[in-house]
Amino acid sequence: MLRRFLILALAVSPPGAFAVSKEIQELQRDVAQLQDMVRTLQRSQDEKFAALQVLVQQALNSSNDANRAVAVIQNGFQQNLREQQEKVVAPVVSLGTRMDQMSNDLRTVSQAVTDLTGLISKLQAQLNDLSQAMKAMQAPQVPPPGSTAAPTGSTAPPTGGAAEAPPMPASALYDNANRDRMGGKLDLAASEYADYLKFYGNTELAPNAQYYIAWIHASQGDYESAVREYDVVLERYPDNNKTADAMFGKGQALFKLGRKTEGGREFQDLMKRFPRSDLAPRACEQLKSIGLNCGSPRAAASKSTTRRKKQ
Repeated sequence: MLRRFLILALAVSPPGAFAVSKEIQELQRDVAQLQDMVRTLQRSQDEKFAALQVLVQQALNSSNDANRAVAVIQNGFQQNLREQQEKVVAPVVSLGTRMDQMSNDLRTVSQAVTDLTGLISKLQAQLNDLSQAMKAMQAPQVPPPGSTAAPTGSTAPPTGGAAEAPPMPASALYDNANRDRMGGKLDLAASEYADYLKFYGNTELAPNAQYYIAWIHASQGDYESAVREYDVVLERYPDNNKTADAMFGKGQALFKLGRKTEGGREFQDLMKRFPRSDLAPRACEQLKSIGLNCGSPRAAASKSTTRRKKQ
């Protein structure tokens, strides 16, 4: 019945109504296509959003896994640190305690050494005083001026005065001079060496005493006096166990005075006379420092065969 009614309505409706119906149909078709496009777009967006949700979930899972791994590593690190502290801190504390004890002991020893040094200094001063007293006691009495006649009842002929006696034996005087020199009392040592030469100038150790007088002048910066005293060693005692040392010392003193040509000749003479001496290489270095060629001095064969110097 409905179909027949529609057919009848179409048959009865005018042509304009049919044209409007056709436009509506096209519009409906366009709307349907638009709806299809919207549905397609919605479906695409849903699919992309679902994929994005999957990626976000995966990232979240990875982050959780990384956090757990970091937590495990941190826990392991803290545990290892605690174990290392337990293994190291206790020994270090014990070592620090022992170091403090050793420091206290060292301070005690240092104080004891200081006290001992002071005592030794006092003993040295007392020994020096005793030595001076002995010298004064052993020195001959000087007669008063003008008393050249012999005492009453004496058969000895009158004399012009008694000869001065040495203050002490040669070995003691030389040992005292050496001790004072090594102890830094250079002026006293020089005086004692001079006394040794005055009373024992012809003994075996006289060249040594003369050499040390020159050495003391050089040590005190008096190079002019040092050169003169070294010359005394070389002229008065030409062949002795200090000849090479005196030549080297004189060359050094001449260098200090700026007389390098003279010093260079002294070093050259040293190398010619004592090529196997331990001082020859040092003399060669001094010559090289002023631009002179010294060749290759022969080194000493061994220390056991090197000439021993008497002190």
